[in-house]
Amino acid sequence: MHVHRALAFTPQQSLTYQFYYNRYADRIPSVKSGIPLDWPSHQVLSGHIGDVYCVAFSPNGTRIISGSQDSTLRLWDGKTGASIGGSMKGHTDSVYCVAFSPDGARVVSSSFDSTLRLWDGVTGTSIGSPMRGHTDSVNCVAFSPDGTRVVSGSFDSTLRLWDGVTGASVGSPMKGHTAGVHCAAFSPDGTRIVSGSEDSTLRLWDGVTGADIGSPLTGHTDAVYCVAFSPDSTRVVSGSEDSTLRLWDSVACGIIGSPIKGHIDSVVCVAFSPDGTRIVSGSHDSTARLWDGKTGARIGSPMKGQSNSISCVAFSIDGTRVVSGSLDSTLQLWDGVAGTSVGSPLKGHTDKVHCVAFSPDGSRVVSGSQDSTLRVWDGITGASMGNSKKRHTGSVYSMAFSPANTFVVSGSLDSTVRLWDSMTGASIGGPMQGHLGPVYCVAFSPDGTRVVSGSKDSTLRLWDSMTGVSIGAPMKGHTGGV
Repeated sequence: MHVHRALAFTPQQSLTYQFYYNRYADRIPSVKSGIPLDWPSHQVLSGHIGDVYCVAFSPNGTRIISGSQDSTLRLWDGKTGASIGGSMKGHTDSVYCVAFSPDGARVVSSSFDSTLRLWDGVTGTSIGSPMRGHTDSVNCVAFSPDGTRVVSGSFDSTLRLWDGVTGASVGSPMKGHTAGVHCAAFSPDGTRIVSGSEDSTLRLWDGVTGADIGSPLTGHTDAVYCVAFSPDSTRVVSGSEDSTLRLWDSVACGIIGSPIKGHIDSVVCVAFSPDGTRIVSGSHDSTARLWDGKTGARIGSPMKGQSNSISCVAFSIDGTRVVSGSLDSTLQLWDGVAGTSVGSPLKGHTDKVHCVAFSPDGSRVVSGSQDSTLRVWDGITGASMGNSKKRHTGSVYSMAFSPANTFVVSGSLDSTVRLWDSMTGASIGGPMQGHLGPVYCVAFSPDGTRVVSGSKDSTLRLWDSMTGVSIGAPMKGHTGGV
């Protein structure tokens, strides 16, 4: 059937209809099809029993990982939404963030229990013991591009480096911030780490040794909530409670241009496009915005359509689309170049959306919500995909795809990490348990064999992403949540 003929049987508010309508408007047959205007979501990944704080696709898109307020993680099939295994238990408080290793074999989670944990990225089994060291909630965690290191940031005002395979602490705590660390990221070349803090500053660190590089980057007048490196590692963008973004030279350790103004409330999420030419930001002012990635100049008008704070944003791998998640329980797809909305908001969640991610091939979007569920959506049409009845028992705070795109790891308020099949949404194995507080951040190692998690319990943990077994002892050292 030709596209213009099929449009007569397509929901008029679907992305497919709206994309092709202008091309074929004069050729669409008039048919009383009874097709509704809206295209409601039919995919729900249920299993958590608390808010879902984080979700992520595995690098190959076949699995999804979620983290929840219920202290558990869960793995889901990335195509069908089916649960893979049971709850990944180990954390004792909310799982705040999750991430797949670059190869998808491991997941890392962080929690309010102040620990991180590593999990097998395929089975969801715990790897080793909790990674202890932080003395307060672990707010952020990330694998280095080669998967050999993990960085965590905590409310204890420090960052820590960990061995991405064993979970052992590397060096001393990275001290310098005078208040809690909200965000941290490795540069794409792995040589540097940037962190943002409640103390209104950013700091650059050596990505191998953890040594501080230069002086604090000052300019914001309030807490720094989000940071991101450009794809070529030469620039950093930050978003702040002062309602502005700022661009920084990560080599010269200096500011680029003036504050980037436009939002009228806190900027809570930022991301570079894959080619580094654009930046997307999300704010408590209920809008997203596009900016020039080199100059900070505005691109187009504010991206309006959601009725509450924008909590998370992400570019598709080709940079043509952006997805935003909102506290109004919806997601919205946008044109990644012009900033115009694509279709209507994606509805299905019944509470705040905390995290979103595109699959590596851009064909799917996964979201995590305070309603304790994850949902998988078609990345082009917005249609919901698959269904799972397994869930965390608390909010999902963090998630990440495995490098192979086959798994997702999640971290939750329930203190657990979970692995999911990114195709089916099915849970893989049981909860990866060990953290004593919410898991705030997770990440896969580059080869996908390990996961690192960071928690409110002040520890990180390494997990075998194939078995879900904990690797080594908890990575301790932080004095606040990771």
